[in-house]
Amino acid sequence: MVVYVRKRRRPVSEINVVPYIDVMLVLLIIFMVTAPLVTQGVKVDLPKAEAEPLKEDSKPPLIASVDAEGKYYLNVGDTQKDPMSAEDLAVLVAKHLQKEPGTPVVVKGDGNVPYNNVIQLMVLLQRAGAPSVGLMTDMPEQ
Repeated sequence: MVVYVRKRRRPVSEINVVPYIDVMLVLLIIFMVTAPLVTQGVKVDLPKAEAEPLKEDSKPPLIASVDAEGKYYLNVGDTQKDPMSAEDLAVLVAKHLQKEPGTPVVVKGDGNVPYNNVIQLMVLLQRAGAPSVGLMTDMPEQ
């Protein structure tokens, strides 16, 4: 009588990381392609400061910009408008806030703009119905 003894297989204690590397490389390529498309709006030289970012779950903000020449711009989500007067900006902001109350409003002011221009823009936005106005900054270089 022949008795066959079965050898028990040892469990493999290694993780196969090849699929994870493939997924990571695909995600890297996606981010590299889409990152330049995310940046939009008027080119301004923002002041450098550490600040809390907007919450991820918040609505896309209205971005009111004032460039170095004192011209006003309004970015709504991913659309950018041409330079406009203060009155036109106030009307557009008021209309948007009536349609979508609770939309965050942010001021993007060039670092070389006089402080008075930024304050006047903030007052203009508050008169248009913005409950609070934030200031946009760049992160300081380390």
